[in-house]
Amino acid sequence: MLSYLLAVLAACANAAASVLQRRASRDLPSEDSLRPRLILHLLSRPVWFAGFLCVILGFVLQAAALATGSLSVVQPILVVELPVTLLLASWVFHARLHHREWLSIVGMTVGLAALLYFLAPAAGAGQEAGWKAWTVGVAANLLVVVAAVEWGRRAAPGVPGGSSRRAGAFGVAAGCQFGLTAAFMKGAMSHGEEGVGAVFATWQLYAMVAAGILAMFLLQSALHAGNLLAAQPGLTLSDPIVAILWGSFAFAETVRGGWYVVPAVAGGVLMAFSAVVLTRSPLLKGEEALIEADRMAPAGPPPPSR
Repeated sequence: MLSYLLAVLAACANAAASVLQRRASRDLPSEDSLRPRLILHLLSRPVWFAGFLCVILGFVLQAAALATGSLSVVQPILVVELPVTLLLASWVFHARLHHREWLSIVGMTVGLAALLYFLAPAAGAGQEAGWKAWTVGVAANLLVVVAAVEWGRRAAPGVPGGSSRRAGAFGVAAGCQFGLTAAFMKGAMSHGEEGVGAVFATWQLYAMVAAGILAMFLLQSALHAGNLLAAQPGLTLSDPIVAILWGSFAFAETVRGGWYVVPAVAGGVLMAFSAVVLTRSPLLKGEEALIEADRMAPAGPPPPSR
C-alpha cells in the first residue's frame, strides 16, 4: 500500500509541475520549441522554478514508490496525473470544469482501477535482464521517441490544429522517455537493499539522469508547443504503457492472463477514451476558452413569470 500512496503523491507533484511550467511558457514564441533558448528564457521565470521543484519532488516520490513496488504497478498509477492536472489548471487559470471534464475524470479513474485490479501486476521471480536485452530495449524506446518528435515537427504551428498536433506528439515522446527513465530508476533502486553505495554503483542511475534530462527537455517543448491538455493525454498515457512493457521485458514482472485480460483491456480502453474526450475540451483552444464557454452557457432556468 505504501507504493500506491507514494505513486499518487508523485502524480500530484507532476500535475502541479505541468500547470506551473505551462503558465511559465505559454507566452513564449512558438519557434522556441525544441531549441535550447527555450530553457534560457524559462530560467528567468520564478514560476518555472516552482514547477521544476515539483518535478524533482515527483522524481523522489516515484523513486521511493519503485523501491517498494513493481514498475508495472507504480507507473500506471501515475495516470492520476491527468485528472489532477485538469483540476489544478481550472483553479490556476480560473476556468470552471463542465460535465465533459468531470465524466472524463471519473472514466479515467474507473479505467485505471479496473486495469490494476484485473491485471494484478506483480514482481517477477526472474533476474533483471542482461546487457543485450537492455541495449535492444533502449534502442527501440528511443526509436519511438525520435519518430514521435519528427511527426510533431512536421506540423506547422500556424496551420489550424498544428500546435495541438505538435504538443500531442512531443507529449507522447516525453511520456515514452519518462517510461524509459522509470525503467532505469527501477533498475537502480532494485539494488537498494544492498545499501546506498550499491545504488550509486549501478550504471542505471547515471543512465536515468541522462534519460531524465532528455525527458524534461521534451516535456518543456510539449508544454510550450500547444495548450496544456493537448500535451497532457499523450504524455500521461504513453508513460505507463512503456513502463509496463519494460516491467515485463527487463524485470520479468507478471500480470494475470486468461479471462482477466478482457476486463483489463476494457479498463484501458475506458482510460484512453476518457483521455480523447479530454482533448476535445474547450481548454484545448486556450485556457481562456473555458472561461468564454462559462460566460456563453445558460446560467440556469429562467425565473417563473408572474
